[in-house]
Amino acid sequence: MDINIEMIPSYKIAYIRRIGTYGSDNVRIMEELKSWAREKDLFNDNSIILGIAQDNPQITEPKDCRYDTCLVVSGEFKVDNNNINFGKTIGGKYCVFKICHTVDAMKKAWMEIFSELSKKNYEFDDRRPILERYAMQMINKHYCEICVPIL
Repeated sequence: MDINIEMIPSYKIAYIRRIGTYGSDNVRIMEELKSWAREKDLFNDNSIILGIAQDNPQITEPKDCRYDTCLVVSGEFKVDNNNINFGKTIGGKYCVFKICHTVDAMKKAWMEIFSELSKKNYEFDDRRPILERYAMQMINKHYCEICVPIL
């Protein structure tokens, strides 16, 4: 796992929220968002998709956990679909873990990120959610990132 520190800006996002146990159903809404973005001609090689787990399943009942699949959009963008929500992420300092874009690599990374933060003496900022960042330029090379907010 490659690890870097990055100041990530606040992103304007169009998103779909799913409520339920985290896992393979999140892929379904990712595909739904991509399909919508293609129809609107918003999906291209420069697109960035974010996956945001809004709840910790160790604290929140898994059936009540919220997962947002987001497309970073431009400042002038207007949402015109009832299934698509609109919002902003909170920018700031993040520890970015670059990983292979596979299910196994993602599972392994999620199990290791907090111990890696501790090893490097970074403190998790629990006021901001962790971002799974899927920049198309990286996906095309079979990589993605987990961006962990730090103080």
